[in-house]
Amino acid sequence: MAKKTSTRCTMCGQTATAANPVVAVLPGLDLCTECIQFIDEARDNQLRATRKTDEAEAAEEKCRPIPKPKEINDFLNQYVIGQDEAKKFLSVAVYNHYKRIRQMDCAGKKDAADDVDIEKSNIVMVGPTGTGKTLLAKSIARLLDVPFTIVDATVLTEAGYVGEDIESLLTRLLQACDYDVERAQRGIVFIDEIDKIARKGDNPSITRDVSGEGVQQGLLKLLEGSVVLVPPQGGRKHPDQKMIPVDTKNILFICGGAFDGIERKIAARLNHRIVGYGHDASKKKHERENLMRYVQPQDLKSFGLIPEIIGRLPILTSLNPLDRDALRRILTEPKNAITRQYTRLFELDGVKLEFTDDALDLIVDKAVEFKLGARGLRTIVETIMVDAMYEVPSNPVKTFTVDADYARCKLEEAHFADSVAL
Repeated sequence: MAKKTSTRCTMCGQTATAANPVVAVLPGLDLCTECIQFIDEARDNQLRATRKTDEAEAAEEKCRPIPKPKEINDFLNQYVIGQDEAKKFLSVAVYNHYKRIRQMDCAGKKDAADDVDIEKSNIVMVGPTGTGKTLLAKSIARLLDVPFTIVDATVLTEAGYVGEDIESLLTRLLQACDYDVERAQRGIVFIDEIDKIARKGDNPSITRDVSGEGVQQGLLKLLEGSVVLVPPQGGRKHPDQKMIPVDTKNILFICGGAFDGIERKIAARLNHRIVGYGHDASKKKHERENLMRYVQPQDLKSFGLIPEIIGRLPILTSLNPLDRDALRRILTEPKNAITRQYTRLFELDGVKLEFTDDALDLIVDKAVEFKLGARGLRTIVETIMVDAMYEVPSNPVKTFTVDADYARCKLEEAHFADSVAL
């Protein structure tokens, strides 16, 4: 009869005993009780060390000094051309907001002698499309390295109606930081097209304004700061669905909208009618073109925003329409300038791309002519470059130059003027 072989520990080689039995963990892997205990302790020590490191990094991040307003403004100048007034308002508002958060974090607890409760200041930016509202918000989030999301107010409706719930704004923010609730509670939410949820009219109606005033009422608790139950995957709330509580008191909300037609409200308030022979017609025309700079909270109320939501957006700034000089600079100066993007695309194929000054002037003239704004610049450049981007990678060329004649020819071939007119 063959003698039975004793089981040995794969890790330490000890033979199994009554006091130290060997367990078959996996096929071919037998571990004794002492080795299993040793592995458990090593794992616990590693988890504690990792947790301490994460807590130290989180504490360091919370107390890390934030950029000063001038530093924020200098950073914005690298990406956004013009809009100096809006940059100044935005830089001060963001600095004060995160200074308030860091003061609470680094102090541990509020000083008993300090009875000043600093409230957050949400921002609303008013300006024509293509003037840089979204780009300003994106650039600030990049500088501060905080979670950031862009949401469209046009898809929001009251709870129970077709569309998205108000809480879906925070779902997007959670998704942007892998559902790290603590980070999300210090993020930035940019609500675009805020003007599209304006009250449809002052006249009473038999139907509810579920995508206008109803949405504004729902936004009040988010803007002011409260604990909101957020569905993790967005969509409608269900009774059996697990909700994520998110505190919005430290979330900065930046709202933007074109507010098309608000100039008439501003003009009516200012009463820009000059009677007599002594007025300057050119000055009158200049003031009429820059009425947006005189926007006030009462103009937003006249446009259709309810007073409660205006009060929760205390910082109001306007963006001026981009003139020809600003559009020309946008083409070449920012770090993410349109011409730099295309130059980089051609460099990846080993081709040097050059734009002549007269070609750039033509692109700007077309954008001004058709009132396309900064976004229109990319549309024009894309129309000009599509044939070159199709042909050049297959041709053994080292340099490609875009001049005014080439640009004009490609725009005519694409019937650009006719398509814009339509």
